[in-house]
Amino acid sequence: MTTVTTAAELLRTARFTAVHLEMRDVYAMDGEDEDFEEWRTGHRDDPADPDSWWRPWLTFVREATRRGVRVRRARIVSEPVSEYIRFEYDGTFTNIYAGEQVRWLPRRRASGLCLPGNDFWLFDGELVLWNHFDGDGRSQPKETTTDTIMVKTCSSAFEAVWERGVDHADYLPV
Repeated sequence: MTTVTTAAELLRTARFTAVHLEMRDVYAMDGEDEDFEEWRTGHRDDPADPDSWWRPWLTFVREATRRGVRVRRARIVSEPVSEYIRFEYDGTFTNIYAGEQVRWLPRRRASGLCLPGNDFWLFDGELVLWNHFDGDGRSQPKETTTDTIMVKTCSSAFEAVWERGVDHADYLPV
């Protein structure tokens, strides 16, 4: 395993697929504090005004999907959902607007699935980017691997979650 820079850089070079599995109920992502606090006080992004909420990540997704890369994100969430997950849910329309497909899997429905211990990205079925977090949800240095066993494990786990997941358009957080 090696330390890498960002998922955005790997998405730029993806040729066919990029899948992302998220399994935490709380994240403390750099640069999100202000948006989260605004959301807590009632602010909601206006889907009709992309200029007000567009961010660099969405540009990477849009560029990839326009190249034909299928970008999918699955989120395993506890219910009732955490405040943070509700915040994520409310902003997911931006990911979809950029070209991602998103599904939600209530944690109760994940029982029986074999899942890796960390969130990950899997690019082109060849490279895993492990997302590490501390106990408070702050991002820690990431790692990549092309180990075929880990790639297969992540691919199988993602597809199992995707199969059980609920499309964003049909999911209502409890």
